[in-house]
Amino acid sequence: MVDAPADALAAHWSTLPDEQLLDVRMCDLDVRIEGTDLQQRIARVDAELQACGLACPHYWISDEWFTPDGIPGVAVPFYLTSPRLAKLELAQMLEVEGGDEETCLKILRHEAGHAIDNAYRLRRRAARREIFGRPSTRYPEYYTPKPYSKSFVLHLDHWYAQSHPDEDFAETFATWLDPASNWRVRYAGWRAERKLQYMDRLMKSLAGATPPVSGTSELDPLPALQQTLREHYLSKREHYGLDSPDFYESDLRNLFSDDPRYAHNLSAARFLSRIRREVRGTVASFTDSYQYTDRSAHRQTHPPVP
Repeated sequence: MVDAPADALAAHWSTLPDEQLLDVRMCDLDVRIEGTDLQQRIARVDAELQACGLACPHYWISDEWFTPDGIPGVAVPFYLTSPRLAKLELAQMLEVEGGDEETCLKILRHEAGHAIDNAYRLRRRAARREIFGRPSTRYPEYYTPKPYSKSFVLHLDHWYAQSHPDEDFAETFATWLDPASNWRVRYAGWRAERKLQYMDRLMKSLAGATPPVSGTSELDPLPALQQTLREHYLSKREHYGLDSPDFYESDLRNLFSDDPRYAHNLSAARFLSRIRREVRGTVASFTDSYQYTDRSAHRQTHPPVP
């Protein structure tokens, strides 16, 4: 059997079954932000920024969520531009990060915080460094959050603000920007309140100002990514450890038997769906891991966090 040429696969990739779709190169995915739910969610966050008098980031499609150091823009993942690609992401990674509106808006506000940081060169400010810590601090391979700490806001899951000073800044910005956060009440009396008050003063001082860093530079735009989707997911699954041996398969088969006598019991899928959020939080807490990882890591300096 002769393999189909890459351009033939690319021409109708949205109709292909997973096994064939995985052999399409990422650069051959002719996708756009325009006309998608993602466009509407970006517009919503942009409107929040504009209402505060702040410059909006520019956006481009790449393999993951990230904001490169020094660039006032945000890369968004390709799988959010197409239901077919989102379905493949779910099959390969067991979740679609940012696929629902609430999570997508949270990530967009977080990444907007990094972009604003870059656009206005806020890392250079002594007060910013004093309140949030030094941006030059090395990203840890792992971090151990303190769930009881009141020194940090709670925006993304798993206490992500505690992972690095830059993430603390972005998480605080996202909380400040979110119209529904009610941060003045939610964080009253917390040590994090000082950070939010500083953010409020800082952003009001920038309202209407022209950012010193502008432009539409992009890092790793989708048309430049030559790897196939299969290669992309092999690398991504290896990073997240999704292809580890199934040590507990026999135990799971015993717990979730397909014997007709147990047909009234919850299926494994329904059980896991019911406890998904709790399990993710528990696993992350005990393994010092975090699912957001390098989706928000700055490509030039930030190492991935397993």
